[in-house]
Amino acid sequence: MVGIVIASHSWKIAEGVCDLAREMAQGHSGIIPAGGLEDGSMGTDAARIMTAIREADSGDGVVIIADIGSSIMSSETAIELLENEDENIHAVIADAPLVEGAICAAVEAAAGSPIDSVLAVAEESRGAMKL
Repeated sequence: MVGIVIASHSWKIAEGVCDLAREMAQGHSGIIPAGGLEDGSMGTDAARIMTAIREADSGDGVVIIADIGSSIMSSETAIELLENEDENIHAVIADAPLVEGAICAAVEAAAGSPIDSVLAVAEESRGAMKL
């Protein structure tokens, strides 16, 4: 099953989005938060994201959904570091809104879809109208 990593500047946001995504995608245990810095302060850390990617990966790849700015850069760095360590994990970053993208990706992944479909569904959530 494709894993999902939620990369946020805030541990509380990352954990909350994961809780919601897990609720919507019952049975998907590979939805992992990567938020904040080790001391609990705001920020992003490529090492924390790398750890989350490893935990989320079951062999089918990992889709990362990030909030803003440096969470994207830290996610890119985490992917590069994993590649440099020659780890065989296929991880991609979705250009998707954090909450909607996470829910759509989690449900699609729980249905057993491949990583390309999970990524596409997450990114399609950008166009979701709420009213």
